[in-house]
Amino acid sequence: MKFTTYLRDGAPRLAVVDGNDLIDLNDAQPKVPADLRAALKAGTDLHAAARAALGDSAARRIALAGVPLAPLVPEPGKTVCLGLNYFDHAKEGGREKPDYPWFFFRGASSLIAHGDDGVVPSVSARFDYEAELAVVIGRKVPRHTREADALAYVFGYSCFNDMSVRDYQKRTPQWTIGKNFDGTGAFGPLLVTADELPPGAAGLKIQGRLNGQVMQDANTSDMIFNVAETIALLADVLTLEPGDVIVMGTPAGVGQARTPPVWMKAGDTYEVEIERIGTLANAIVNEAR
Repeated sequence: MKFTTYLRDGAPRLAVVDGNDLIDLNDAQPKVPADLRAALKAGTDLHAAARAALGDSAARRIALAGVPLAPLVPEPGKTVCLGLNYFDHAKEGGREKPDYPWFFFRGASSLIAHGDDGVVPSVSARFDYEAELAVVIGRKVPRHTREADALAYVFGYSCFNDMSVRDYQKRTPQWTIGKNFDGTGAFGPLLVTADELPPGAAGLKIQGRLNGQVMQDANTSDMIFNVAETIALLADVLTLEPGDVIVMGTPAGVGQARTPPVWMKAGDTYEVEIERIGTLANAIVNEAR
């Protein structure tokens, strides 16, 4: 199954995707909550609801290209991100393979949708791109869940661009401040359910393109900490809840590691494409003052 979150009258709405169309799940199945996180928290069987909607000839279909989208999970309870989670990216940054993931959080106010503008902040021009796999948690993950059991709690996968303000990121030993500017966390456009993909979304090509030029080209199997191991490590510390998001780190090729560095600027477009999941695209603009 494929799902998306679109905007209707300014409010995010959960929809199942049918080819080039979408069907609003709450319209088709009124007992289904209208947004993804609420539906997951309620324990809604979204596979069954989607099958029923797709099989309903009277269900209204809307052209996907004709509606504005929202971040896939507009307000996650937690968005946990990983740094240095691809071997080549750690190397290009002058670091060895980490013994433990470099975790940091993103706030909901930083998130944008597919088609929204990524914003170069007025206080910096060192605006970088990071193509990443996003994991959406579907059920509460018990503390100390084993790695062997961890993937049972994943609902699906999407694309993410962890746009980073590098000079602010390096102002402190913790990266959070450079990862939470408004208009820098692109998320979507589609969620592909876990049953449609290899376990842990492993073995998928991931690519990032700046104005059509390939800048990042890797495979999700190149991650140092895979999805199952990451969930198990997080479960040693905290409770992952339905609608939480894990962003799995970026491969080599980021702008700051190039000679000379390549920074995104107004007029650029960055695309994140992950095999069998989709393509996330965002134009880049300057912050309005």
